[in-house]
Amino acid sequence: RKIINELLQYPDDTAGSLMTTEFIDLKEHLTVENAFETIKKKGLKKETVYNCYVLSMDRKLLGMIDIKELLLADRNKLVTEIMDENVIKANTLDDQEEVIKLFDKYDCIALPVVDQENRLVGIITIDDVLDVVEEEATEDMKKMAAITPIDKPYDKTGVFETFFARIPWLVVLMISATFTGAIITSFEDKLAACTALTAFIPMLMNTGGNAGGQSSVSIIRALSLNQIELKDIFKVMFKEFRISILCAIVLAVCNFVKMLIFDKVSMLIAASVCITLFVTVIIAKLIGCVLPIFAKKLGFDPAVMASPFITTIVDACSLLIYFEIATMIIGL
Repeated sequence: RKIINELLQYPDDTAGSLMTTEFIDLKEHLTVENAFETIKKKGLKKETVYNCYVLSMDRKLLGMIDIKELLLADRNKLVTEIMDENVIKANTLDDQEEVIKLFDKYDCIALPVVDQENRLVGIITIDDVLDVVEEEATEDMKKMAAITPIDKPYDKTGVFETFFARIPWLVVLMISATFTGAIITSFEDKLAACTALTAFIPMLMNTGGNAGGQSSVSIIRALSLNQIELKDIFKVMFKEFRISILCAIVLAVCNFVKMLIFDKVSMLIAASVCITLFVTVIIAKLIGCVLPIFAKKLGFDPAVMASPFITTIVDACSLLIYFEIATMIIGL
C-alpha cells in the first residue's frame, strides 16, 4: 500500500508513473563480494538484476554496474571503483515520450528514475516502455484520423463512447468544409459559363489533400522521433518543395494527356486544370510540412495537423487557385 501510494502521487504519463521500485541498490561502501551477497538476498523479488545502482548513504545515485562487470571484477574491490558514473537517467516528472527517446537513443534495458535531489526512487524497464510506445502510436493514429483518443481497446469500447470520440471532429471538419462550398458559390457564374470546369473540382481537391497528407504524416513521424526541430523548418521546406515539383510535373503531364485523349476537352481547359494541379500539389506539400512543425512549437500535438485538417485547408486553396487560373486562361 505504501509503494502504491508513492507511485500514485506522480502525474499520469510521466516517468514516475511508469517506474517500479523493485530494483537492486548497492551502498557505496560495499565490496564486489558484498554486492553478490546483496544480489542473492534481494534478487528474486526484484524486477531485474542485470543492472545494479550504487547509492550514497542518503540514496543519491552515484553510478551503475551491470552484472557482467561484477562477475569479472576483483572480489575485494569497492563497487565505487568499477561503477560507471555517467548514468543515463530520467526525472520523475519527465514526460513518458522523453523516456521513450532515451531508451531508443541509448538502447537501455532499464532506466533509473531520480527525484529533484538526484535520489534514486525507481527504474523503468524495457517491457514498460514497449507498452507506452504502443499506446503513443495508437493515440497518434487516432488523432491523425480525427478521432479523440480513448484508453480502452476497440472491442472494449461501447457504441456511444466511440460515437462521442468521433463526432466532435466530424462536426468541426464539416463546418470548415462549408468554406469550400462558399468559394464554389461565389464563382457559380463562371462555372455556369464553362460547366466543364466543374467535373475536375473533386480531382483537384483530392489530389491536393493526398499530397498534403503525405507530407504531414512524414513530418509528424520525424517530429515524434526527434529527427527534426523548428530550426530545421527551412531545410524541410526546401526538400518538400523539390519533391513537390517532381510530383507536380508528373501528375500535371499525366492529367494533361488523359484530358485530351479521354475527356476530349479543349486545350485551354486542360491547361487551366493542369496548371492548377501543379500549383496545388506544391502548396499542399508545403502546408503539410509547415503546419505540424508550428503546431509542436506552439505546444499542440502535431498529429492534430494531419490529413483531415490539412485537407480542408488545401481544398479551399485549390479552389481559389483553380478559379483564378481559369479566369486568366479561359477569360471567364
